[in-house]
Amino acid sequence: MRDVSVVCRELSCGDPLSLDAAVGGSGPIWMSHVDCSGSESTLKNCGSLGWGKHSCIHLIDIEIHCSGHRRSKLTGGPHRCSGRVEVLHEETWSTVCDADFDQQDAEVVCRELGCGLPVEVLGAAAFGRGEGQVWSKELQCRGIESEISLCPTSSSLRLNCTHGSDVGLICSGHTRARLVSGSDSCSGRVELQYLSEWGTVCDVSWDMRAASVLCAQLKCGSAVAVLGSDWFGEGSGQIWADVFDCEGNETHLSKCPISSWSRTACSHKQDAGVICSGSLMAVHEGRVRLSGGMECEGEVEVYFLKDWRRVLLDSWSESEASVVCRQLGCGSVFSFSSYSTSSPEHSHMCVTGFNCSGSEAHLGNCSSAQAVNCSSRDQLSITC
Repeated sequence: MRDVSVVCRELSCGDPLSLDAAVGGSGPIWMSHVDCSGSESTLKNCGSLGWGKHSCIHLIDIEIHCSGHRRSKLTGGPHRCSGRVEVLHEETWSTVCDADFDQQDAEVVCRELGCGLPVEVLGAAAFGRGEGQVWSKELQCRGIESEISLCPTSSSLRLNCTHGSDVGLICSGHTRARLVSGSDSCSGRVELQYLSEWGTVCDVSWDMRAASVLCAQLKCGSAVAVLGSDWFGEGSGQIWADVFDCEGNETHLSKCPISSWSRTACSHKQDAGVICSGSLMAVHEGRVRLSGGMECEGEVEVYFLKDWRRVLLDSWSESEASVVCRQLGCGSVFSFSSYSTSSPEHSHMCVTGFNCSGSEAHLGNCSSAQAVNCSSRDQLSITC
């Protein structure tokens, strides 16, 4: 972070916030093993192996975040995403009266700071009494603005507001998500960033609905499979054990309700992985779903030849069933059986002939499937 502070200062971009690994740089790599004291006026005055000397690849380029010219900040809290709200007006930082600050204002402050969504708005100087001015304006944000300077304001009616009423704010801190160690950016081990720290996700707190939200957030389509660490390897560092209780149609994980799961139940051997439909690992053919209203139990339907089709029981074995359960993020196979249906929407064509070893990530990797007339043949039901 000392190195980051030098860059932010040299660029007149405010204070250092975070540093991350970045993928996708190109051209020469100029510095490695950078060693700044933090007081240098320019990065070239910092120590390094020498200009252009390195043993690096672009997969470990560095990305930094500076505070920039933000008009809001949180101070006095345990980290930069919680604290007393202060706004910059005419080059002076002022606190905000708790009676003049609402949920929409909080959403904009958290967004501007890259701190996710607001968790709690606290009044009565919860993060200590500020100094200097109490802002004489009332924010009237709609909640959709990207920064506080874009919000309308009006004159506050509470001219006698004191620092005893300074408003505080706690933001979620969740900022970014990524999939790593897959064949591309739309498949891999799930990693989330809280503040400046990346961590993995425990598979006991992760399901197909959360995976679908993540894939949509990453512009990677929909979720095809949820997998364990045996697919994309074990991560390192923090394990985020938050349970994302998503409906599946949210546009961002931060919009899902979050509950807590005991971190003692998790290790990196349980790191969750996801394959999205936008990945080269997953063609649309072979997506699977269960009908009947239960998440991990029901009649098997497979997307095959551009349509959802029921699966015939013949030639089906425990190997294929284990792939389905894995693909759905539903654990291991418990049982599978036959059922008959006269449902007209499934009376035309079914699919049969999947030939799996049992270790595949999803049915699309299994060979020999073919479409056949359903007629009155037994169709497949599975319980994971």
